[in-house]
Amino acid sequence: MNKQELLKDYKNQEDKLLLAKVLDRLEFSKGKNKIENTDFLNLYEQDLVDKFLKKIKFTNYYFFGGTGEAERKILIIYPEKLTEEMARKNHTKMISVIKIKLPIELNDEFDHRRYLGAIMKLGIEREKIGDISVKSRGAEIIVKNEVQEFLVQNLGSLTRFSQAEITVENIENMQEIEAQKMEITEIVASLRLDNIVASLARTSRNKAVEILEQERVFLNFKNETKASKQVKVGDIITIRGKGRFEFKEISGNTRKGRFVIKIDKYI
Repeated sequence: MNKQELLKDYKNQEDKLLLAKVLDRLEFSKGKNKIENTDFLNLYEQDLVDKFLKKIKFTNYYFFGGTGEAERKILIIYPEKLTEEMARKNHTKMISVIKIKLPIELNDEFDHRRYLGAIMKLGIEREKIGDISVKSRGAEIIVKNEVQEFLVQNLGSLTRFSQAEITVENIENMQEIEAQKMEITEIVASLRLDNIVASLARTSRNKAVEILEQERVFLNFKNETKASKQVKVGDIITIRGKGRFEFKEISGNTRKGRFVIKIDKYI
């Protein structure tokens, strides 16, 4: 495998570094005849890696984040002697769930940012942490197994969690996260992606085009840079730094012919 040849078309150094690490995992899996996995990848990274592996015609892989709705996922590469079904029996060796249960007086006190901030305060890299599902009395945090023990031992040392009950759950027992959504109404000139992004990000169309060119927009979990792409009812739009949205319906038109649309914003 000529790594330099495979990566020659990638100019972004961070992209190239990530793909080089993926190739290393691929070689380890083949050489040692065993399952390999990466750290957690965001949507952009998953899309980049997925396109790259398809480009080099490699098929023995899949992404896994604990639940079907998970946004952050690890890449799992398995050797030819295994099927994907066989590889999926090894999830417990890779990731697990840390469950934080708060005392009743702290109900609804902490949001996603507070939980993530606590983990970062302990010096854990973001790549070791998957999705964080916030509950009224705590949270379920998907993590790589290599940081699990450290987090369980040290989260309780933080003031905000000093009275919390912190336990480890098997990833196979992780229930599907029921996404929380808030309906919002937007008025857009057209259903072009740049118009939708401008409205959702509260910015100008020119700035929305920049956001698209920066590869920060995902349509149905795939990176999309085409400003003129038409958005359809049911599409999921993710804007890095702004959140995830579902195009729910077209509810009407204004007198000037603009579209009145209903959007579910994930919260």
